[in-house]
Order: sequence, then structure tokens, then C-alpha cells
Amino acid sequence: MTAKRLEDIDPSVLFSLVNTKLRDGIPSLEKLCEQMDWDEQALVFRLEKAGFQYDPNQNRWISR
Repeated sequence: MTAKRLEDIDPSVLFSLVNTKLRDGIPSLEKLCEQMDWDEQALVFRLEKAGFQYDPNQNRWISR
């Protein structure tokens, strides 16, 4: 999945996808982005713009 594709994903679907991957054993947002070949800043911007916030202590995105 390319960065352009990342931008095309509905934010709610992206939220679910990212949280599933984090829950299933990826230890951090940084590692997830490395594995998926995503730009971490672009992912954070996209999800924050949609009203989500990353909680590093829980290693998941939550609704604000």
C-alpha cells in the first residue's frame, strides 16, 4: 500500500486497520509504518484530522 493509497482509505477503515495490526502484535506505531511502508507523519495527520488520537501507552488509536 503506497502513501497515495493511504490517503484514499476511508479514515474509519484506516482507524480499524491500524488498531487491528497494533493489537495483533506490532509493538509501536513506528514499527507499523515501517512494516507497511507508510509515512508515519502522513498517517498521524490523516487520523488526527479525522478525530482520532494515538495513545502510545495503550499502543492504539482512540476517538477524541
